[in-house]
Amino acid sequence: MAYQPSPNRIAAQSPGFYRIWHITDDKKRGIEPILPIGRSTFLDGVAAGKYPQPVKLGKRTSAWRKSDILALIESFEPGANMGAA
Repeated sequence: MAYQPSPNRIAAQSPGFYRIWHITDDKKRGIEPILPIGRSTFLDGVAAGKYPQPVKLGKRTSAWRKSDILALIESFEPGANMGAA
């Protein structure tokens, strides 16, 4: 079965940004992941060019455009492997 993100996990398609914990999860904050992969796997995919590059919002703050992450999710084929390996 293909991965289908819950509408509750993804905000409406409005301009904005996701931080890493929105994409991969943050149990302490109670944030469910948008993608069912780990933080390291996602960041490895970013480094390899498989996933979108982040935007620097400040000296120590990076985020991903919502539109880029939503386009990434739509690009997955049914049964596709989302891991970087």
